[in-house]
Amino acid sequence: MVDHRIVLGYVPVRRDMFPAAVAAATEKQIRSRVEEILSHQHDIQFLTIDDITDGGILCSNRDVEKIERYFREKNVDAVFFPHCNFGQEEPVAQLAKRLNLPVLLWGPRDPAPEGEAFRVYDTQCGLFATSKALTRAHVPFTYIENCWLDAPELEDGIDRFLRVASVVKAMRHMRVGQFGMRPRQFLSVKINESELMEKFGIEITPIWTEEVTQVVRKLRSGKANTIGAMMGIELPYAGWASEEGTPDLRIRERMEDIASKYDCSAIGEEVLEKIAVIELAVEELARINNLDCLAFECWAYLAANFGIQACFILGDLIDRGLVAACETDLHAAITARLLQAAARGESAPFIADLTIRHPTNDNAELLWHCGPFAYSLHREGSKPRICNCKGYFELKHGEVTVARLDQADGNYLLFADEVQGVDGPVTNGNYLWIETSNWPEWEKKLIYGPYIHHVCGVHGSYADVLKEATKYIGNVQHDSVNPVSYR
Repeated sequence: MVDHRIVLGYVPVRRDMFPAAVAAATEKQIRSRVEEILSHQHDIQFLTIDDITDGGILCSNRDVEKIERYFREKNVDAVFFPHCNFGQEEPVAQLAKRLNLPVLLWGPRDPAPEGEAFRVYDTQCGLFATSKALTRAHVPFTYIENCWLDAPELEDGIDRFLRVASVVKAMRHMRVGQFGMRPRQFLSVKINESELMEKFGIEITPIWTEEVTQVVRKLRSGKANTIGAMMGIELPYAGWASEEGTPDLRIRERMEDIASKYDCSAIGEEVLEKIAVIELAVEELARINNLDCLAFECWAYLAANFGIQACFILGDLIDRGLVAACETDLHAAITARLLQAAARGESAPFIADLTIRHPTNDNAELLWHCGPFAYSLHREGSKPRICNCKGYFELKHGEVTVARLDQADGNYLLFADEVQGVDGPVTNGNYLWIETSNWPEWEKKLIYGPYIHHVCGVHGSYADVLKEATKYIGNVQHDSVNPVSYR
């Protein structure tokens, strides 16, 4: 459901006082290496300016407007300015300012001087000049160390920058579905909808829980949508069941898929059918409303109307690409979507409570929830099962990024830090014991900060990516226990 594509605008630059032929040869080498690096990435469109400027290199202010117009037409998400020699800081600063997109600076190391001959590169020197121009223009940028073309720092830097661009894109274009009201006693998940729109352009879209019920009926029976009839309008999902009175074939397919992965012996066929059809209904409403993620009222609605809990459904939706937070926690949904973007879909995010300290490891804590974690995250060697419509399994260990977006008094903070999965006592639901660098400092940070008991996690090391992304997002400050710097 989520589009992880990134359109990367490639704008090599040169200074006109250096030989054009040498810069062109350098650009050819740079392009070849960058294309090789991007060939290992997924969902990346590499957009050059070959048809816009002479030789496909930016050298003059005259080309800025043309490149800007072209990049906007192509919906470019981020811009890479490799320096082929000293560079040309003025057009770089102008173009970056106009586009307001994540910016990457880099240039290859120059060869050793040839005696007293005139140097034809001075790339590093030019990078210092460009960075100053961007700073004066109040344009945030990301920098990769001046290194050789084959250095691992270049590949790692491009990978990290693409993840930053993915987070920024997700934040700037996010539509979040609110399925139902927040639970009455959960004051901690209150949000300011207007602030999210004004500060970040995030749109909160209310979805009636009754809409879910109506789509479920449509899936099961193929009959006309009664809500649409009552309102005198044709809703988008009216008429998409297979034929009159015939349940949608996807229900059975979804049931079989779930049963192939989980031990479903504790719930039975009827409950499994309810799970499948509700999942399909939520997915359809997400598609209709163009949602990037959602927060679901999971305490009463499904129990009252279908006799089941929502926990497993939300975890299974996450595994299928649709971030779904429980307890109508909209900030959790946003945070999990950012983690999904940072991981570029390579690992599913999860939403958990911080619950109890480890009995023997004072720096370890239990990440737990009722059962809304993705199957793809289960620890190897275990057989995940469904009990009372809740997933029961431990998450795999390894490095995990823990994050939480929250606010107080109009000030937004994005907490992001990294932990390790460790062994601990078995418990119910979904869980992962994590070891922190210093749990008392974590506890203090979470108690005094604008945070709550809900946090989000994703396997992998992305705290630095989230920190770098806050430079471009604006109106949000990065926060952590351990100092984090962009690599």
